[in-house]
Amino acid sequence: MTTDARANDARAMRRLHVITWGCQMNVYDSARMQDVLAPLGYAPTDRAEDADMVILNTCHIRENASEKVFSELGRLRPLKQVRPGMIFAVAGCVAQAEGREIVARAPFVDIVMGPQTYHRLPEMVARAARAAGAVIETEFPAESKFDHLPESAAPAISAFLTIQEGCDKFCSFCVVPYTRGAEASRPMPAVLAEARQLVAGGAREIVLLGQNVNAWHGDLGNGRSGGLGRLIRELAAIPGLLRLRYTTSHPRDMDADLIAAHREVPGLVPFLHLPVQSGSDRVLAAMNRGHTADHYRRLAERLRAARPDLALSTDIIAGHPGETEADHQATLALIRDVGFAQAFSFKYSPRPGTPAAGAPAQIAEVEKDRRLADIQVLLRDQQADFNRGCAGKVIKVLFTGQGRHRGQVAGRSPWLQPVHMTGPASVIGTETAVRIIEGRPNSLAAEPLPQTEELACA
Repeated sequence: MTTDARANDARAMRRLHVITWGCQMNVYDSARMQDVLAPLGYAPTDRAEDADMVILNTCHIRENASEKVFSELGRLRPLKQVRPGMIFAVAGCVAQAEGREIVARAPFVDIVMGPQTYHRLPEMVARAARAAGAVIETEFPAESKFDHLPESAAPAISAFLTIQEGCDKFCSFCVVPYTRGAEASRPMPAVLAEARQLVAGGAREIVLLGQNVNAWHGDLGNGRSGGLGRLIRELAAIPGLLRLRYTTSHPRDMDADLIAAHREVPGLVPFLHLPVQSGSDRVLAAMNRGHTADHYRRLAERLRAARPDLALSTDIIAGHPGETEADHQATLALIRDVGFAQAFSFKYSPRPGTPAAGAPAQIAEVEKDRRLADIQVLLRDQQADFNRGCAGKVIKVLFTGQGRHRGQVAGRSPWLQPVHMTGPASVIGTETAVRIIEGRPNSLAAEPLPQTEELACA
């Protein structure tokens, strides 16, 4: 075997293990990091013990995010002691916020990189192999990372597509503007090109991602610009694309054209994640949300007028600094008024460097626990009611794979509920009409339709 052949063979044997925390954008970023490293011979492995490189792709949103990263690094450190040549990398928002602290507390880490820099991974890997210390890349680069990424590997039936990054809203509790930077939209031609590639590779649903995804705007030509509603109409025209979703949205960026798209574009699913965070105007002002509770209520009414079967999901924070019992009751009232099919609710936890972290009147943990419990009971009841209301309905399900049990297939309803059915594997990759036979607290059970009903629903 020649020297070059041996080098190529060794390169082909490299293994990459990626651990991902956080939102769908981090899932997308992790997949793209694998794409970037594939030309270097890195193939994915499910076991850190088998890897030549381990990447922790981190999220800074949840409570104790940094400590969870250091705990995981401590668990993995013995692997580095046994195999000193392993490369350890920390990516994402914790890396962006605490780059040098990571190196100080975990000096065996080789690469620390922010979420805007992973297109430079091959260069970082080469530098890490030569350097005596860690490679730290946490500056916001002048160039867009999307301009330097290779084509995606074969996508899933439901594929993520990042179209917008960053945030200009500066909510008092949130670190995203500091870790992801200012709002930036990918150009429409680039988004359409990646979407066509995903569909050609087998994707039947595309989930558009952004920190404030509905802040997307792009050049339409002839000096005109347009927003997410126009982009959705362009994407919906791609042959073979059955469904479109987008997340996460901000109430301040729901314009009339985007609301109209929910009425006019059949492939845009009747489901929207629209965080409200609180039902109290006083707390919303303290959060710097830029909208009121009644504005949110009216927005929900407009969306449902445009698409009567539309279901809403939301985020709620319990115990923001200064929140009173009256504010908490206002949040419960908004939840009852609007009604949510799904929701994510959390206790407030301070993020260093954010305005709320140093605000007076921090709420005691025991009180935050009580308020969160009140909120979650109400939200769980609403989700269970919504799911039970699906029983007996005929709906179209996008089947994405095998279920957990023999002979079972699994997919998602238009409202993002998991659906399980005993049926043929041939439905995987299709949007198929089924009858819902049971609405469970967290999922739906379905049965195939008789062929005559299938034809009627086609």
